[in-house]
Amino acid sequence: MILYPAIDILDGSAVRLVKGDFDARKVYDEDPLAAARSWVQAGAEYLHVVDLDGAKSGAPVNLEHLRRIAGELGVPVQYGGGLRSTQAVSDALGAGAARVILGTAAFTQEGLLEQALGEHGRERVLVSVDVRGGHVTTSGWTKTTEITTEAVIDSLTERGATDLVFTNVDRDGMLEGPDLEEVRRVVKAVKGSLIYSGGIGQLADLEGLASLGEQILEGVIVGKALYERRFTVPEAQAALDS
Repeated sequence: MILYPAIDILDGSAVRLVKGDFDARKVYDEDPLAAARSWVQAGAEYLHVVDLDGAKSGAPVNLEHLRRIAGELGVPVQYGGGLRSTQAVSDALGAGAARVILGTAAFTQEGLLEQALGEHGRERVLVSVDVRGGHVTTSGWTKTTEITTEAVIDSLTERGATDLVFTNVDRDGMLEGPDLEEVRRVVKAVKGSLIYSGGIGQLADLEGLASLGEQILEGVIVGKALYERRFTVPEAQAALDS
């Protein structure tokens, strides 16, 4: 599995939230490029960048940070947050994203997902399924729908989106580990690949995900635990390879 260190950008800084709460933020680096560089220098081969300002506003805000990170560090960057139009998707890819992550727009903008997949290919377009209390959330985790996880995955599959990022918002930033049974259920609903995010706090959490032995589980996004030095990038990758 692949380790994706997270760089979440809010008000121009690299931050982490707790349970998706924009008011419960902690700034870890005032320069997102510096944060990203530290992970790459530590051995990270991929990066996960989220434009939290864009997620709130509905359009990308931090493309210049993306351009700097992708242009200077030489590793693939996946980017999400505020990508709610075909132009926004094209702009993010043009700024250097190896692939983009659609969230709210995949559920609310009719035809956008299909158009993005058609124009850029499945390998460059992921969909984020963010879940709170078993139901999908949208608009930067600020709105919770009545749609269940499995129902939305089935719907996305029918629309051609089989490569997903799954986040348990209730666990995000809590460092309490993933619900492995939940992950197992989600994996069984996915037809392509899945990247997990939410609550990783120790190496045992990564080892637990690896122990599921699910080939569909492509990687894991880790943020707070790395920033707070609970383990290193090499230790995390080794745990995922175990």
